[in-house]
Amino acid sequence: MSDKKKKHGTAEPKQAPEAEVKEEAAQQEQEALAREAPKAETPKADDSAEKLAAAEDKYLRLAAEYDNYRKRTAKEKESIWVDAKVQAVTALLPVYDNLERALKQETADAAFKKGVEMTMKGLQDALTKLGVEVIPAMGETFDPNRHNAVMHVEDESAGENTVVEVFQQGFTCGDKVIRCAMVKVAN
Repeated sequence: MSDKKKKHGTAEPKQAPEAEVKEEAAQQEQEALAREAPKAETPKADDSAEKLAAAEDKYLRLAAEYDNYRKRTAKEKESIWVDAKVQAVTALLPVYDNLERALKQETADAAFKKGVEMTMKGLQDALTKLGVEVIPAMGETFDPNRHNAVMHVEDESAGENTVVEVFQQGFTCGDKVIRCAMVKVAN
């Protein structure tokens, strides 16, 4: 037995370090694989997160572009509508001017005068329904964006740059001036 113990004793120390080395190597190999495994999964997770972020960014940009397109087309549509109204009203303004002149003329025929007044009232109502307004001019301060001065007069009773006479009415449609009022300005 002693021989066996010796053999085994000497053999055991030789085998034990080899076994320990093998076990350590296997353990280190498993730890290395464990360390590499999350690294291999992390880029996949990062890739999917990056892809998700890129897709979300693309979606937000597309939504913003669509919103801008929708607003721009609505604004263009409104602009086309206003331009069409302006064109129609511009075609009717000579009729308005003629009716205004007819109302200023003296006539003995009361029925004729009443008919012209009713026609003028109908035209004014139609223009109001379209959103067309008369530019206030008489007694107002001269505004070159809304008034067209065709005469100038020195009048001490009137204020500086005051409209003292209106020759032709001006009209607006919303913020857009259809026709400037033709006026006489004092001082």
